[in-house]
Amino acid sequence: MPISTNVFVRSTTLLLAVAFLALATIVGTTIWLVETNNYWFNETTASRVARSATVNLRNALQDAETGQRGYLLTQEESYLAPYEAALPTIPEFLDRLEEVMAPYPEADGVALMLRNNTAIKLEEMAETIELTRAGRHDEALVLVRTDRGKEAMDQSRAMFTAIIEAADARTVTGLENQRNGTVALRWVTIIGALVIFGVVGASVWTVLAYTRELAAARREVDEANSGLEQRVRERTSDLGRANEEIQRFAYIVTHDLRAPLVNIMGFTSELETSVGELERYMADKQDDSDPKFADAKVAATQDLPEAITFIRAATRKMDGLINAILKISREGRRQLKPETLDLREIAETTINTVHHQIAENGGSVSVDVQAPRIVSDKLSLDQVLGNLLDNAVKYQQPDRALTVVVRARPAPGNRIEIEVEDNGRGISATDHERVFELFRRAGTQTQPGEGIGLAHVRTMVRSLGGDITLRSELGVGTTFIITLPRDLRSYLGSQTA
Repeated sequence: MPISTNVFVRSTTLLLAVAFLALATIVGTTIWLVETNNYWFNETTASRVARSATVNLRNALQDAETGQRGYLLTQEESYLAPYEAALPTIPEFLDRLEEVMAPYPEADGVALMLRNNTAIKLEEMAETIELTRAGRHDEALVLVRTDRGKEAMDQSRAMFTAIIEAADARTVTGLENQRNGTVALRWVTIIGALVIFGVVGASVWTVLAYTRELAAARREVDEANSGLEQRVRERTSDLGRANEEIQRFAYIVTHDLRAPLVNIMGFTSELETSVGELERYMADKQDDSDPKFADAKVAATQDLPEAITFIRAATRKMDGLINAILKISREGRRQLKPETLDLREIAETTINTVHHQIAENGGSVSVDVQAPRIVSDKLSLDQVLGNLLDNAVKYQQPDRALTVVVRARPAPGNRIEIEVEDNGRGISATDHERVFELFRRAGTQTQPGEGIGLAHVRTMVRSLGGDITLRSELGVGTTFIITLPRDLRSYLGSQTA
């Protein structure tokens, strides 16, 4: 089943979401298990430290008690060595055990009881040793037989045993929990890795399948394009020939139309001469009582001259239209001559032809060309800019001085953009496209013309491989935008390929 772009995006998003969820689960669970293991590790360590401190304290007390008993039995100082060695360490072991047991509320009072019992036992051992050294051995034995030290030592041994057993149990629990956490972490990692591997595998399969389909689609497009380019070239060639036929037909038709038009204009001139003589004759003729004479006089002095005037105006207009069609036809058939041109120089030369018309009314014209040289047809560019500048002068706003700016900038696609901006009367939004149509004019017609100027401009611009558009606001001004290729030769080469 083909994988569409939407299916590919949705499946990839789903796989990424699953992978992210698996990764988040692995990370979260790992952090939790690590923290748990760390807690039990600390607990185990604390239990072992407590056990060690308890054992050390118990051993120190037992060593001290052993030294005391040996001395009491033999009254020899050498037997006090264990006692004297253990005595300085006991306070340190007591402090350490109390510090280790402080975090556990259940051990409250145990350390204090141990400290009290230890003090009692140490006091009893010290007194008996001093009495024996003073030669009062019997009194020392009596003190021992009071069992005060023995009871304190027995209570301490019981507490030592309880603390050691609790520490051992907590150590076992901590180690068991650490082992369980390690096993759980191992399984979480394995399962998460399997999920991620599965997601990666599915993603790779989806990408490969989609890539294969894209490659197949690209091959189909390339195959279609290879045939399409050939068809486009054939159609372009056909359109070129059809365009040449249309231009030739227009040229022939307009040329052939001129012949009868010239005849009409010639006979109209002769008729105008004859009518003039008839008009003068009838004007000088005395009125006759015949009613037909009055009608003939009106026809000769009024109707015929008016008709001749209408015929003359119509033939002149028709002659102008035929000349316009011939001009456009010749322009379309003219062989373009690409050459390297300086846009600034062309703009300034064209502006010089209308500068006096702008300056005499207080207007101004400026050039802002920031484009390199281009390769194009000089005659066509001159005519395009000349027509646009003539239009700016012709349709300026009567109540303000005309301002014209010619700009040129590089444009994307190795093209040049030329703007001709004026502050004239502007063009209504509904007429922005209409003004480029042949024999169509926009706005109030206060200037003579047949409506061929902008149509001719568009024809020339398109023959140069470009296009022309406009921005305009009624009463504000108009900007014509011309886009041309930097090198006309590349465009002409693509047309003939």
